[in-house]
Amino acid sequence: MPELPEVETIRRQLAPLVEGRRLERVEILDSRWSRPLAPRELADALEGRLVESLGRRGKYLVWNLQDDVHLVQHLRMTGAVLFDPDPEPPHTRVRIDLGQGHRLAIVDPRRFGTGELLLGQEALDEFFVARLGLEPLDELFTPEYLRAQARGRTAPVKAFLLDQRRIAGVGNIYADEALFRAGIHPLRPAGRLSGEQYERLPETTIAALQAGIDARGATIDDFRHVDGVRGSFQNQFLVHRREGEPCGTCGTTIVKMVVAGRGTYVCETCQPRPRRKQVRV
Repeated sequence: MPELPEVETIRRQLAPLVEGRRLERVEILDSRWSRPLAPRELADALEGRLVESLGRRGKYLVWNLQDDVHLVQHLRMTGAVLFDPDPEPPHTRVRIDLGQGHRLAIVDPRRFGTGELLLGQEALDEFFVARLGLEPLDELFTPEYLRAQARGRTAPVKAFLLDQRRIAGVGNIYADEALFRAGIHPLRPAGRLSGEQYERLPETTIAALQAGIDARGATIDDFRHVDGVRGSFQNQFLVHRREGEPCGTCGTTIVKMVVAGRGTYVCETCQPRPRRKQVRV
């Protein structure tokens, strides 16, 4: 699934291509994309409107259109937005005519991506307040914030990082990379980190995300830039997808386990497994 760096890469590439243009024609080919609105209802609300800005919140692209109309787009697992693709790729779910011979294709082989219409800034704010916590790139993402959010939580820290209601934008790839950089085992309970670990984890989360942005995202399966080019962060992974390979820091073989229902990669020398509590009898 595209995570914060991948969606930010798309936003940065797409913004100069669409801002100031009108959505001349919107053709929604898959009714799943526009639910709960019918395809024609959503298209009617978008067509003819000027794109004032293209934003991002967590893993969402936010199309800010004239008259305080907003389209919130989630790429989900396999979504991509392609500019002037030739020929049109398979699995195109939405076509958008930008005028002057330019067009967008929203492509999604597994058909999980969505586009949701929100009218007015208040509705947009309420949408995100109900779904997303603070972003790691926000200046308020501090050890104190992390400690407060994790207080009393016994779930693994990997699950905590993936909880979008607490930390917006971090997914499986960047959680693995951040935890390795911090020397924290993904099974350690989120509320039982040491003071030093609470200090390190915000820094390493930001560092992993920034490295992904600098590499213009990671392509494992479907992620593509708006021109169809693959991201390159997968070539810099420290642990993710490196099962059976030696750790670049200590040489220990990287292992794969399942944490929070997700395939998780860890060096159990650099990231010591938490001790089980002794049970007194």
